[in-house]
Amino acid sequence: MSGFFEEEHEKRAELEPVSVPGLRLVAARPPVEGLLFPLNGTEPRAAEQYRIIRTKVLMAPRAIRMLCVSSPQVGDGKSITAVNLAGALALKLGQSVLLVDGDFRRSSLGALLGVPSSPGLAEVLAGNCGWKDAVARLENPPNLYFLPAGQNTAHPAELFDSPAWSATCFELRRHFHCIVVDCPPVGLVADYYLIEAAADGVIVVVRPDHTLRSLCFKALDTVPPEKLLGVIINMAPAWFLSKPAAHGYPYYAERAGKRRGQEEGAS
Repeated sequence: MSGFFEEEHEKRAELEPVSVPGLRLVAARPPVEGLLFPLNGTEPRAAEQYRIIRTKVLMAPRAIRMLCVSSPQVGDGKSITAVNLAGALALKLGQSVLLVDGDFRRSSLGALLGVPSSPGLAEVLAGNCGWKDAVARLENPPNLYFLPAGQNTAHPAELFDSPAWSATCFELRRHFHCIVVDCPPVGLVADYYLIEAAADGVIVVVRPDHTLRSLCFKALDTVPPEKLLGVIINMAPAWFLSKPAAHGYPYYAERAGKRRGQEEGAS
């Protein structure tokens, strides 16, 4: 995954990543790299969309320190969205971002990133290890940390419905600027409500060719209005008002590419 953050950090080469002491370092090796962190210049439109989402999160009327990413049903793309949003947030100067796999029943972030899924949050909540033993710092992009789900557990709701979950959230908030949690689908299991209760905001991911309309509206009604930050439409089909050429996007992408090339040639 080397080079994923070069576009954002080519002017910041002298800056060191934010460090949280006592954590191990791991190299993420996703099996399909094109799906993750599309910020190296090969997917400018996707990269810009994640920057827009990041900007809207950071400009929310209230500070969002802990963010849930969920969806109405399985397969809407919430996990990919959570990873890429966390990566985009981590590229902000001085921001240590923690990505948490809170979907114990269908854990997928470890496989997406190509890193071990254990020890993880399940072991932390069960009291089998401390959070610093489970959290790892990814080599790239810098400032991004990962807390996997951990070993499968027969009673995930009981782990979240415990003092250990509140205590863990308190400690993580103390050490990280922002926490992005990949949650179970909205309202599908009790785990979701327990994670949502600890969060400052919720983003709902929907997919036009997959999400059932009834489940979409049910999910939006389930999330408390004061916590609903917005909806991300994943794999949205192109239409005439969304084509990049309609608002001159190729012009901006081309100018940005030329500027990066000139800066690299001058260095």
